Amino acid sequence: MKTSHDRRVTQYALISAFGGFVFGLDAANISGVVRFVTAQFGLNSMQVGSVVGIAGIGAIVALMITGTLCDKYGRKNVLLGLAVLYTLSSSISSLAGSYEVLLLGRFIGGLAFCSLSISSMYIGEIAPADKRGKFVSINQLLITIGSLVAFIVNYLLVKSIGVVDLITPETVWRYMLGFELIPNVIWIVLLVKVPKSPRWLISKGRITEAREVFKKIVPANEVEPLIMNVRQTVSGDNNNLFEQVKDLFSRRMRLVLFIAVAFAITQQVIGINAVLFYAPVVFEQIGMSVESSFMQTIYVGIVNVSFTIVAILFIEKLGRRKLTLAGLALIVIAHGSSWYGFHSATYQLDEQSVASLQQQQVSTEPLTVLMGKQYSSDVEFKADLAELYSPNELPLVTGPIIESAININAAYVLFGIFLFLGAFHFSIGPIMWVIFSEIFPNKIRSIAIPFAALITSLTSYFVQQFFPWQLEHFGAGNTFLSYGTVGLVSLVIMLKVLPETKNKSIEDIEADLVTN
Repeated sequence: MKTSHDRRVTQYALISAFGGFVFGLDAANISGVVRFVTAQFGLNSMQVGSVVGIAGIGAIVALMITGTLCDKYGRKNVLLGLAVLYTLSSSISSLAGSYEVLLLGRFIGGLAFCSLSISSMYIGEIAPADKRGKFVSINQLLITIGSLVAFIVNYLLVKSIGVVDLITPETVWRYMLGFELIPNVIWIVLLVKVPKSPRWLISKGRITEAREVFKKIVPANEVEPLIMNVRQTVSGDNNNLFEQVKDLFSRRMRLVLFIAVAFAITQQVIGINAVLFYAPVVFEQIGMSVESSFMQTIYVGIVNVSFTIVAILFIEKLGRRKLTLAGLALIVIAHGSSWYGFHSATYQLDEQSVASLQQQQVSTEPLTVLMGKQYSSDVEFKADLAELYSPNELPLVTGPIIESAININAAYVLFGIFLFLGAFHFSIGPIMWVIFSEIFPNKIRSIAIPFAALITSLTSYFVQQFFPWQLEHFGAGNTFLSYGTVGLVSLVIMLKVLPETKNKSIEDIEADLVTN
């Protein structure tokens, strides 16, 4: 039976993690926006990567100062500031009249992406040890729910093109981005209700305030022992940034830092944000129409939510290590399946396929020179298409043309993509934030967790920035093969170094992992 303490922790965790919902909404929205802004502004592959990846740059910049801000002003106040930045970003992005202004809006939104690490930090500091994995995983669950909501809204908006007068290929992306304003404002209102982190209050010597917070989230008989335990782990901490950084990179922290960095790189380098941030583009490579590709993204959202719930249900029973290793093994298999599907595909235009394109009101005159020519590589086929259509036309015609020309066993690719998403969301997706919230000592948490998130954001930026370029120059098959290869390497590393941390307090984990 849930106690009042459990209900309060759940409430505070949900509100803190609501930034994950906003992040997921933005990630899914930009995947739908890409096609339309590419056509409107005539963007090349690197510029498309910048529209998506510039948010990663914003996150990197923010994470360089997040630790100092969290230490000085507290987790709650920093989250409030980030919620305001999300609102500003949505306003600028949805009203952007040029590529450059859109980049500015996306950059500001990226500054707020560090809310993921701060909410994990906050949740880790208020949740009891035996439930911390579940509560921190709420972060990932809300990311997936936000993505699902955005995929549904984007699909409905695309379906409305030509039906609702105000929604056209030139304006639909503005509605996608503008929709984010609603949850942004809701989050600001909700954040006012959460208390400050009790562990942060203790680090500032504000014991009375910390005691009042602990009374809300743990039974009365546990309050004083908990305060004493936390005070011991933060003793001697002078809150000096240089000393915290020095401690983070000291020899005694070597194992903790290696685990965090390995997790941070692995979570992104296996390609999750390539698939999520470019979801309709990925399905377009299989030969799906615009409407079908957006419909598939809804299934993506459902899979993401479902398997994150699986993680929440089993993370305390099976533990972090077993779920992570199982997930990585399945990810390697998934990417291998996607590679095989794309690798065996061929492309050829004939009279029947051209007639189908004409029914979709695609200009087919330029395609005459390609009639009867067979391609075994999507790179060569798309390169020839780029010679025939302008930068403004190409993004809107590529999907229908691939759909008409491709000969592929799509089952291999679809199986691979959905297996990858499922495996990611019950393992390394939510578990990374749990590990970050657990393994760093109290004295350096405010600098260590943002640092680990910085590594994640830096890796994510490169994945997002170069995915369109990879598709253009390496092809879909080889791109997924590269993700599978690094997944295999990551599996071997995690097998050797990842400890089990379930049911241990933050202070006990510190005693296990940090050498003296």
